[in-house]
Amino acid sequence: MPVPSSQTTLSLELDVESRRVKGFTSTQWRITALSPGDAGPWVLRLQLFMTERAAYRFNLEAGKPRLFVRCGESGVTPEPSAITASQDVAAAWLDGEQQVLEVEMPLAIQAWLEAYLARHGEAPDEGRKKKRQGAGRAREQTA
Repeated sequence: MPVPSSQTTLSLELDVESRRVKGFTSTQWRITALSPGDAGPWVLRLQLFMTERAAYRFNLEAGKPRLFVRCGESGVTPEPSAITASQDVAAAWLDGEQQVLEVEMPLAIQAWLEAYLARHGEAPDEGRKKKRQGAGRAREQTA
């Protein structure tokens, strides 16, 4: 019996939209199509990682789960180079001044992600560390 894969190939298409707001023209890129396989103009591999399980769960429990696509440096024509289901990874890309586009996560990907979490378990609860009694406080000294 084959082992279920923790990666899948997705194709996507981009489109540009120009908007004029208060005399300024703004160019905005968006993902117009996302489909399984390698038939589109942009082909990326979505790979799941054990270390991102908490982020995957958070994304799935959001009102509308999203996929995030890294598209190169901000301010230039996008060139998709990576895709993730982790908002933490997408945030790191944004911190690195990368352009990130997002698209609604298809139901099939949501089901695949749920199966991955069921197979590998939820991320362990990191919880808070308990402090020793009196730690972090100045102790009263009797004279």
